[in-house]
Amino acid sequence: MLRARCWMLVAAATVAALFLAAGFCRGRASGNPRNSLTVDGRKRTFELHVPPSYTRGTPAPLVLALHGRLGTGNGMAKLTHFDAVADSNGFLVAYPDGIDRSWADGRGTSPSEKKGVDDVKFLAELIAAISREYSVDPARVYIAGISNGGFMTQRAVCELSDRIAAAVVDAALLGENLAASCRLTRAVPMLFVQGSADPIVPITGGALGKNASHGLVLSYTDTIRKWREWDGCKGAGEVAKLPELVNDGTFIRRETFAGCAQRAEVTAYTVVNGGHAWPGGLAYLPKSIIGITSRNMDASQVAWEFFARHPLP
Repeated sequence: MLRARCWMLVAAATVAALFLAAGFCRGRASGNPRNSLTVDGRKRTFELHVPPSYTRGTPAPLVLALHGRLGTGNGMAKLTHFDAVADSNGFLVAYPDGIDRSWADGRGTSPSEKKGVDDVKFLAELIAAISREYSVDPARVYIAGISNGGFMTQRAVCELSDRIAAAVVDAALLGENLAASCRLTRAVPMLFVQGSADPIVPITGGALGKNASHGLVLSYTDTIRKWREWDGCKGAGEVAKLPELVNDGTFIRRETFAGCAQRAEVTAYTVVNGGHAWPGGLAYLPKSIIGITSRNMDASQVAWEFFARHPLP
């Protein structure tokens, strides 16, 4: 009974996987401070990690990391270990919280979207607020997300392509609504990570949830094709099978599409036999529920290496 209840919670949670601020209020004094600001009359919260190497006056990159459905910013920090990667590479990481632990990602199905929450506005204002408090390089603002956060990442790119330099999407495909409405102002470098055995967001796309309760999405192949089209990528991709680091039943297939407009790039990492997970991150639920969390890739390190190659042109 407990497993069945957990499965229902996960299925509802992970599939459905910025402020007109008066101010930016600091919280906890240790660890990652919890901050808040007001957007459209709603209190919005987030955690911010500042690396020890940060020096005021020296512009630093900023990464926004978006949790999945029923997640939190704090949970995203634990899932991804982005803090450690940030400390090694000198960038700030913001971990925002969605309303009702969800993001208004454009599919029209999440609690936040049904409440009319404008999460694009929230993320835009989050970038602005952090930039007022810290020395942020405006050419190196990036976004990454898993599941509902991955769907939201794509919506943010579509509406904030003048401010987001590059993006990483994990365990999420392209919603049909967004595919029809996205209007980029520039080519945005995109990196996708998708498990071929993801039980929550199947690689084949289609209707998510019972009676499409979590929306309609393109397949992984069509998602990549659409972003290649938007980014003006020409020619076939370069395919490579990455070395296996451990014998965990998975391996990584990478396909890179260069030759895109404005030096953009679309790269697709297929985690063969991988599940609904952040590769190299926390296995947040049993394999019987989310599939395998691959140890053949450190998605956070790969994300940063991708970001570092792609400042705003």
